[in-house]
Amino acid sequence: MPLYEYICTSCESKFELLRPMSRADDAASCPQCHNGSRRVLSLFASFSRSADGSSMPIAGGGSGCSTCAGGSCATCQ
Repeated sequence: MPLYEYICTSCESKFELLRPMSRADDAASCPQCHNGSRRVLSLFASFSRSADGSSMPIAGGGSGCSTCAGGSCATCQ
C-alpha cells in the first residue's frame, strides 16, 4: 500500500497516510486541526554505487541523462 503525503490547507502541517491507490485523491483530515488537506508530490533521492565503489545519483530511469531513460540519445554525455 503506498504512502501519500498531504499538506493541510489551514495550518499548513504536512502529514503522511498509508492508503490504497484507489483512495489517493480522497479527502484527508489533518491530524492537528482536523481541517481539509491536499495531496502533494513526494520527493526522494536515490543513489547507486558504481563499479569503483563511488556513489552516484540515479536519474532519468537509471541513466545520467534527464531527457531519456536509455542513456544513448544525442544529449547524453
